[in-house]
Amino acid sequence: MSSRISISRSTGDYSDNVNRLREALDKADAIVVGAGAGLSTAAGFTYSGERFERYFADFAAKYGFSDMYSGGFYPYPTPEEFWAYWSRYIFINRYLDPQKPVYDELLALVRDKDYFVLTTNVDHCFQKAGFEKARLFYTQGDYGLFQCSGPCRKETFDNESVIRRMVDRQREMQVPSELLPFCPHCGRPMTLNLRSDDRFVEDEGWHEAAKRYGAFLQRCADGRVLFLELGVGYNTPGIIKYPFWQMTARNTQAVYACVNFGEAVCPAEIDAQSICINGEISRVLESIL
Repeated sequence: MSSRISISRSTGDYSDNVNRLREALDKADAIVVGAGAGLSTAAGFTYSGERFERYFADFAAKYGFSDMYSGGFYPYPTPEEFWAYWSRYIFINRYLDPQKPVYDELLALVRDKDYFVLTTNVDHCFQKAGFEKARLFYTQGDYGLFQCSGPCRKETFDNESVIRRMVDRQREMQVPSELLPFCPHCGRPMTLNLRSDDRFVEDEGWHEAAKRYGAFLQRCADGRVLFLELGVGYNTPGIIKYPFWQMTARNTQAVYACVNFGEAVCPAEIDAQSICINGEISRVLESIL
């Protein structure tokens, strides 16, 4: 595919496109799901508005930000306040279930197929919905894991127990100092296992998942594969979107499907192999089911 991409946008009747996607799901020998933030938003994991006010009204009043993302970048004056904010953030976006059954609906569509999931989401919704762990690759980390801020080694640590204690015991936007997380090996402060710079830890589990994903792609490279992209934007298109386009272009039996409200597009080179649906993901999944 050329470096100068001509883009085709969602066209055709909505119902016709949904029917085409249903048919592609039925005929596919393998399905590669590529999931971005829009999928979790469709499930109810919104980061502003009523949900933000419900959990972070005190932080909003003190510091003036109006969404969770902004609060995540605020330079809090103490680690006790930093972890008061982040423990709430992690608790509601990692350990609470989404309000809408979008992930359950997606599982119902692919459960009996040979599938694999590649996602930039870090909220663990796939596993909580019942997707097989061996069929998941979380490329950008997990809210449920700590890592050394150094890092001193390629190791991650489950954080659920301490996060729940932080949420339960915080007072006046502070967690108790004895709950602050430190690396058990070098004593540095812990941080979240999220890909934000070159210190992101790709631990053994990350590399094993990457190998399984690579093997899956190799196995279905020339077959009837559906690349199903859900809620993927342009923050990190090189992880899901562009590779899906390229793999579709290389395989004449492949189908690329993009479901995204406002951003359902594909390159003109694969337009004949593509299904672009400009609509709410939850509505599309419900229509197919």
